[in-house]
Amino acid sequence: MLKIYFDGANTEKIKEAYSWGVIDGVTTNPTLISKENRPFRELVEEICSIVDGPVSVEAVSLDAEGMIKEARELSKIHKNIVVKIPIIKEGLKAVKVLSEEGIKTNVTLVFSAGQAILAAKAGASYVSPFIWRLERVGQVGFKLAEEIARILRNYNDCKTEMIVASVLDPRYIAEAALVGADIITLPFEILEEVVKHPMTDIGIKQFLADWKKVLRG
Repeated sequence: MLKIYFDGANTEKIKEAYSWGVIDGVTTNPTLISKENRPFRELVEEICSIVDGPVSVEAVSLDAEGMIKEARELSKIHKNIVVKIPIIKEGLKAVKVLSEEGIKTNVTLVFSAGQAILAAKAGASYVSPFIWRLERVGQVGFKLAEEIARILRNYNDCKTEMIVASVLDPRYIAEAALVGADIITLPFEILEEVVKHPMTDIGIKQFLADWKKVLRG
C-alpha cells in the first residue's frame, strides 16, 4: 500500500493527521521549519516523538564535507532521522559516505529519471521527484514518477524508495498509487481535501435526516 508522509513541521497538525491512522512518516525543509519559530532540535525531537516513522530533515551545506558533518549531527537526534540531500555532485559524494555509515538519506530536487538512477546508485534511501514543480513548467510530472518507479522495480537489489514530493493537488494521491510510487508526502491542507468529498457530506446529511424520521416514528 502507498505510504503517506506528512509534509510540514507544525506539531499540532502532525498530531491531528497522525490520529487518523494514515501517516507513516514526516518530511520537512528549512522553509517549513522556519514557520514554526521554535528551536530546531526541540521541534524535530517533538516530531519524532509523535510519528513512529522516518522524519526527513535537510542538510543546508552545498559541499560534501559540510553535508556529511551536518548529517552525522542530525542523525544523532533520533533513530528515525533521514537527511535530505540535493541531487548535485557534492550531494552524491555525501550520500555515498553516509550510506556506508548507515545514515539514511532522501535525495531531493529530482527532475529526471537519470538523476534518480544516480542517487540510487550512490546509496540513497529515498529519491524525491518534485512533481508539482514539473507541472508548473508544462511537463507531465507523473510521467517521470512512473519512469522512476519502473526503473527502481527493475532491480531486485535496489533498496531505494521513491517519494512523490511537491504535491499541491488532492488528486495526486491516486496518481501516485497508480504509477506504483512507494510514498507520497502531503501537506495538511491537501490531506484534508483528500478526506472530503461533497457527495460524502450529502450522504451523511441524508442519513441523519432519515434517522430523525425513524426516531419520530
